[in-house]
Amino acid sequence: MTLDSVDKQLLNIIQSHLPIEPEPYKKLAETLGTTEEDILARLKRLIKKGVIRRLGAIFDSRRVGYSGTLCAMKVPAERIEEVAAVINSFPGVTHNYLRDHPYNMWFTLLVESQTKLENTLEEIKRRTGITDMLHLPALRIFKIRVNFDLGDDDNA
Repeated sequence: MTLDSVDKQLLNIIQSHLPIEPEPYKKLAETLGTTEEDILARLKRLIKKGVIRRLGAIFDSRRVGYSGTLCAMKVPAERIEEVAAVINSFPGVTHNYLRDHPYNMWFTLLVESQTKLENTLEEIKRRTGITDMLHLPALRIFKIRVNFDLGDDDNA
């Protein structure tokens, strides 16, 4: 998908500087020299095309009492799709990746409490029948944020 300069500037801004005010899209339009309707149309198009996966706030899960972990499982090749579907059915699973490693399925789980975390991991093991799982909670967070600078020119 080709992005024009306004698309790129819009994406750069909304990653971490979405205006917190009653009419944020109007403010974005003023900043970018266009209309609120144009901003909304661009956002809808970028969401539809999959450029924007999600538009919303990100909160510090630990500060609101959530518990999270990174997990890895040894999943037989012939069961990859089946096991991925089971894991993905849990609302607390935020990411799930297949990797070239003996522990080949890696996912993150974020839930409301440590008890719910432990119960969910046990339920995943039960429903998949796979008990060989690494449970790797973070001891310290060094970085959890990323912003992509898309520039502001019309070159894709």
